Amino acid sequence: MTTRHQPTEAVESSRDPRDSQRSRGSQPSRGSRGSRGFNTPSRAGTATRYLLLLLVLLLVIGPFLWQLSTSLKGPAEDVFTRTPVFLPEQPTVGNYGKVADTIPVWTYALNSVIVAAVCITGNVVGCTLAGYALARLRFRGAKLVLGLFLATLILPGEVTIVSQYVLVRGLGLADSLAGVALPGSIAMLNVLLMRTAFAAVPVELDQAALVDGATVWQRLWHIGLPNVRGMISVIVIFTFIGAWDDFLWPLIVLNDPQKYTLTVGLQYLNGTFSANPRLIAAGTMIAFLPIVVVFGVCQRFFFKGVEEGAVKG
Repeated sequence: MTTRHQPTEAVESSRDPRDSQRSRGSQPSRGSRGSRGFNTPSRAGTATRYLLLLLVLLLVIGPFLWQLSTSLKGPAEDVFTRTPVFLPEQPTVGNYGKVADTIPVWTYALNSVIVAAVCITGNVVGCTLAGYALARLRFRGAKLVLGLFLATLILPGEVTIVSQYVLVRGLGLADSLAGVALPGSIAMLNVLLMRTAFAAVPVELDQAALVDGATVWQRLWHIGLPNVRGMISVIVIFTFIGAWDDFLWPLIVLNDPQKYTLTVGLQYLNGTFSANPRLIAAGTMIAFLPIVVVFGVCQRFFFKGVEEGAVKG
């Protein structure tokens, strides 16, 4: 008897195709072992990144930790040691009470809050209206106005400080908190930021609202503002930090010590013949903590505003 052999192709075709897929999947592809993409760093690269990140963290957080540690040290501890000591041996909060006894720190803080509130209100309202007008309204000279806004960013603040003081004194606002807050009520950079935020909103939304008979104010309130809450939070943070930390302009405008802002009033902690670094550090921490609080609160609203401002197509 003679046996007929089936062709090789027929035998291979009779096999289960899943077996061939498994065998192919079990075989390593060429270049899969040890291959790295352009965006996959090596171990040395990852270690270098973490070292640089740690260095930047020490440079940024180090002075803050040093000031905090100094403000909590007792009078018997040496602040200027050769080896820095961040943990106080006898921690105390008495330095903060001595700051309040040395200067009217709460009065100065209230003055700073008033100035910051006026600046934030002016920037949120004024920059929102100006940014929406430049981004959505069509009028003659719009490009010229935008160019003037851009031109003002070139000049540093020290160039116009003399003319600002002459203007404030001419308005009768010298030696007043209103004169301190007036120049920072509307910042040109914030106007451009709001214009960019409104320009990112799809034009079709405004066109649909216009077809439905919505006015400019209705489009601004119901379409524009819900999509730029994140940028408004950024403006609030920047404006508060700028108004709270400003030192030169309040020093020029104000003459009455009772109207000083906190940054100007802290200079009285540094005496003519002696200075207690513990009190200076405590005053610095008092001036720094409100910035942390405002940033922490507005940061949450910033991310929330970005999520709510997303347009679903």
